[in-house]
Amino acid sequence: MITGIKRTRIRKAAAVAVTSGALLATGALTAAPAQAVTKPSIVAKGGYIMNNANAKSLYTKAADTKLSTGSTTKIMTAKVVLAQSNLNLDSKVTIQKEYSDYVVRNNASQAHLIVGDKVTVRQLLYGLMLPSGCDAAYALADKYGSGTTRAKRVANFIGKMNTAAKSLGLTHTHFDSFDGIGNGNNYSTPRDLTKIASSAMKNANFRAVVKTKSYTAKTITKTGSTRTMGAWTNTNTLLSSYSGAIGIKTGSGPEAKYCLVFAATRNGKTVIGTVLASSSITQRATDATKLLNYGFATI
Repeated sequence: MITGIKRTRIRKAAAVAVTSGALLATGALTAAPAQAVTKPSIVAKGGYIMNNANAKSLYTKAADTKLSTGSTTKIMTAKVVLAQSNLNLDSKVTIQKEYSDYVVRNNASQAHLIVGDKVTVRQLLYGLMLPSGCDAAYALADKYGSGTTRAKRVANFIGKMNTAAKSLGLTHTHFDSFDGIGNGNNYSTPRDLTKIASSAMKNANFRAVVKTKSYTAKTITKTGSTRTMGAWTNTNTLLSSYSGAIGIKTGSGPEAKYCLVFAATRNGKTVIGTVLASSSITQRATDATKLLNYGFATI
């Protein structure tokens, strides 16, 4: 025979068991402390990520070591163009033979611009940032540099790039080219490049360009007809492979190896960063993915 006291104890025990089970099922009980997020290992010689909202560093690897930047240089090229006063993105630039000869001489990446075609500044920015067109970079430097000769205009434009770097307080960055094909004095650091990119991303036109996967330009030929160019495909594979990716720019070269300046937004938070001198196209994307995952886990 079970007494009233024993019945009460059993009912209480059952109630506790049911309540505990419900709490366990919903995860309401206090869980064991989560393991600290492991800092990733990357192949790239240098890497850096930060919280774009407050510039707080989230990861560093040789973050202040000067390295060749390859075509990530073009981020500053675009930034300088977009900073021009009274900028008209629909103004047209006539493609010169020298722009075409330049990419052939240097075996450089190009937008395959046609000599004599009239191309808008907006289109040149897409040609600059998606297929990494050194011909587009040359055209922009020639248009927005000041001087009586092409050489003087280009030198003046590169001067504007260095002035812009100084205005951001960057002390480990120097440009001697408009596209990354430097003369031995074109360098930056993962931290500096990230700051340049973060500044550039404040511009809506820049953001629109660097998040675009593919773009088809319609240019005006010498005879006034319309030419539909072959589609320019963005070399930044993260735009397709990483959820929330919003840019920014690849780079490569014999000295630079494989570089990527990248950014992604998830749940209203943006992580932005750089990897320099990785070992391959695939590896730079892997390195960037690791850093983005780490950034979102720690932000």
